[in-house]
Amino acid sequence: MSRFISAFAPSIEAMLAYREALGFSRRSYEYSLMNFDRFCAANYPHSENLTQEMTLKWIEGHVAKKAPNMREKATAIRLLGKYLGATGNSAYILPKKYVANSEKHPSAPYIFTDAELAALFRAADTIDSEPPVRELAPVLFRLIYTCGLRPNEGRELKRSSINFSTGEILITKTKRKKERVVVMSGDMLELCKAFDMRRAVLSKDNEYFFPAQNGGAYGTGQLDRLFKKCWRLANPETDASALPNTRIYDLRHRFASTVLNRWLDEGQDLYAMLPYLRAYMGHDRLSDTAYYIHLLPENLIKSAGVDWTAFDGLIPEVSAWPE
Repeated sequence: MSRFISAFAPSIEAMLAYREALGFSRRSYEYSLMNFDRFCAANYPHSENLTQEMTLKWIEGHVAKKAPNMREKATAIRLLGKYLGATGNSAYILPKKYVANSEKHPSAPYIFTDAELAALFRAADTIDSEPPVRELAPVLFRLIYTCGLRPNEGRELKRSSINFSTGEILITKTKRKKERVVVMSGDMLELCKAFDMRRAVLSKDNEYFFPAQNGGAYGTGQLDRLFKKCWRLANPETDASALPNTRIYDLRHRFASTVLNRWLDEGQDLYAMLPYLRAYMGHDRLSDTAYYIHLLPENLIKSAGVDWTAFDGLIPEVSAWPE
């Protein structure tokens, strides 16, 4: 049964289904469109055409209330207008300026130093928490880092997706629903085997490798709080308010920069190697992977041993960091 109630309900459902078929998450704009749907049901109950009046009235109402996630709302209604127009319906398409004006400046990745990374893992190893948090923190953080996973790919990993003989992991919870296989190092595999034995005692009936107490996967909010707690514990002499702003995603960013630096040290052709990193990290576009060139130290960027002109046109100005 549709969750939408206005005259636009069939069109919104069709647009979300179309985007989902392309590999985008339905949830990305569903909430914003549901808000717009309720607005139309209350103010334009019989209108089937997306007009400028109703679009701007809805958007400007949120602006006046200083509502959060304005970029998401503006993008959602703009996409709906474009979809309606493409399917032969009369529709007003919200101008790009509404999306641009509401966009926040992206947070640049924080690249941990070797010392910071070691301190973070030591904090995870010694964290004072109840099971299963005490057991999963050291393994989950290291897995995200060593395999370059997105945080959700780590926390939603199912035990059945791990080959404990070869160290291969089938990643299914991807950003574009494109499955891929990553391979753990020998040390990481042994760590996962040891954790699996403890996990069998704590949550043997949970299908997720990193279980939550409610029987599902470890949650996003839980993981964020756990990471921030470990980051504070890793820096006991620094006031929490003065610490650099970090996210668990930065472990993935550190993985990418580490791989690129290692290839440079080995004298590899970086341009030829990027597609391998792209496939391993599950990026949709090669330019997403090439963004990490911006994170390389200045002395490496100026290296005469690397043909940086090969990247001309591939690395655009940084406006959003890859996820």
